[in-house]
Amino acid sequence: MLPPRMMPFYLQRRTVMMGMLAAGAGMAAALRPSPGSVPPGLIPFGAYDPAGDFADEADFTIEHVFLPWEDVAINSLFDADRYAMDRERALLVTLEPWTWSRSERNTARALRAGIAAGDYDATMRSICEVLAALNSPLTLRWGHEMDDDNGQFIWAGWAPDDYIAAYRRMADIARQTVPGINLMWSPLGDDGMEAYYPGDDHVDLTGLSVFGLQAWDRANYNRDRSFSEILAPRYDRAVGFGKPVVVAELGYSGDAGYVAAWDAQVRTMAETFPALVGVVYFNYPEVYDWPQGFGRPDWRVGERIVTIAS
Repeated sequence: MLPPRMMPFYLQRRTVMMGMLAAGAGMAAALRPSPGSVPPGLIPFGAYDPAGDFADEADFTIEHVFLPWEDVAINSLFDADRYAMDRERALLVTLEPWTWSRSERNTARALRAGIAAGDYDATMRSICEVLAALNSPLTLRWGHEMDDDNGQFIWAGWAPDDYIAAYRRMADIARQTVPGINLMWSPLGDDGMEAYYPGDDHVDLTGLSVFGLQAWDRANYNRDRSFSEILAPRYDRAVGFGKPVVVAELGYSGDAGYVAAWDAQVRTMAETFPALVGVVYFNYPEVYDWPQGFGRPDWRVGERIVTIAS
């Protein structure tokens, strides 16, 4: 059973969804989405969508925004809030603890020491004061994919105790400053994520990342992998904490058949993943190079169908 205080992404719709599942799943599977449309299904859907490709979609409940916590135009949050409110959407804010500056403070060592010393408390509190002034249903995702040690994020790959202490400190400030805020702890989801769990008192939802690149699958697995295949082991790790699960970052790219197969699954697997309460698409090109020379896949809904060599 889901914890009773979990209502971040209009979860009252979850009751309706489960009641409609038997009839709705068959109907959703028969639907063929047009290019760029919301995939068929009943699981709540949203996106990081800076170009506004989903601006006019009705079956869309989660508006995702990213921002660093320094050197940022914080008033942009009010713009995002108005945009979400106009469309009756909840707001998922991913707050990344870094700065556009290339100074020493933009290093893992400086960040870790600064958080422990309280140097970033005022930074976090000032952002949370803005979040407290917003009107949309709000979830905060801080320091995501901390279990990934590939060097992309200066807050990732730390000793688990160091990360947990930092997350709890920031979560406590958020709880104190923003009444009723939902906190999302969001690992990548691979084996070892469990070591970074900050505890039930500091987590309302568990987020995961799921990306499917057909060319990568064929090079490394000699076949195409499905959404459910990639999600399943990550979900199994996450669900053990007893929190609702959200795919907080979702992307897939390949030929038309590959994309259609993912479209058909991402919102129609509530029976397989009963704690899954939302999927949030990353409608933007990849910002870091994939290994093995695969470059930066383009996850945008209008660009993700590509020719794959057989």
